[in-house]
Amino acid sequence: MTDLVIRALDASDAHLFDTLPDPLGAREGHRLTRHRPDWQRVALRDGTVVARGAWWGGPDDTEPVNVNWFDVAEGEEEAGAELLRTAPWQVELELNPPGTWREDPALRAATEARFTAARAGGYDLLVERFLYRWTPECGLPARPGRLDFRPEPDDAVFFEALRRIHSVTLDAHALVDIEEGGLDQAAQAELDFFRWCPSPREWWQVAYTPRGELAGIHIPVHNPSGPCVGFIGVLPEHRGHGYAYDLLAECTHFLAERGAESISAATDRGNHPMAANFTKAGYPVVRERINFRPVSLGSR
Repeated sequence: MTDLVIRALDASDAHLFDTLPDPLGAREGHRLTRHRPDWQRVALRDGTVVARGAWWGGPDDTEPVNVNWFDVAEGEEEAGAELLRTAPWQVELELNPPGTWREDPALRAATEARFTAARAGGYDLLVERFLYRWTPECGLPARPGRLDFRPEPDDAVFFEALRRIHSVTLDAHALVDIEEGGLDQAAQAELDFFRWCPSPREWWQVAYTPRGELAGIHIPVHNPSGPCVGFIGVLPEHRGHGYAYDLLAECTHFLAERGAESISAATDRGNHPMAANFTKAGYPVVRERINFRPVSLGSR
């Protein structure tokens, strides 16, 4: 087998990224994503692309926040591993196969080949997630009318609410932050993400019960690719009443009223209560997301 050549692309040869087959339909999944050519890397053998990766971040980021497109040609798992190992950025890796990948033999083989390459490239599995996309054809979810929603200008209110929400959480990313730096780190990571999104700070909302008790928060946002459900959280003492659905319904209405033609969302596969709320609110699963983390960043 001939030697492997790994290099970054630029505007003059960015077309090389598109020469590899796309069995998992990543191109369709990233139809609204903007990738920088200099953050795209390919592995070539005899001038043919046998592995590719697209690192991604916001328009103002100086370094990527993740790898959100990673492919290997059949039998070229080691080339994909080398592509990851030699990258200048060690950030989280996302694979976004169709939701049917487990049942379809061809999709399963392609997905598992990427798993193999990621693990050989120094990545460990973190979590598997459902990806949802609401569109107007899904219909707006009914608003139960049980909570009073209002903006809250004080970040400290959100910080404390996030600490309390994450004190009992099923979210894999939050659990890692808690392990590494406690509840303060987990809460701050969420706030940093909300601030990173280019949508207005005024969109963040708190929700109160009729007795005036803070029940939860919802954060409608635009990330760089479009509208999404940024966060849904119910305080531990108010769980068991189905309020997560109320928050999700309000978040959906909020974004739809501001012109959203689609709304993206995600939750961990193991978070069965939240997955049930997305189903109840009319959000179909469009893909799955498998998150890997570099071993160099520690285990998640």
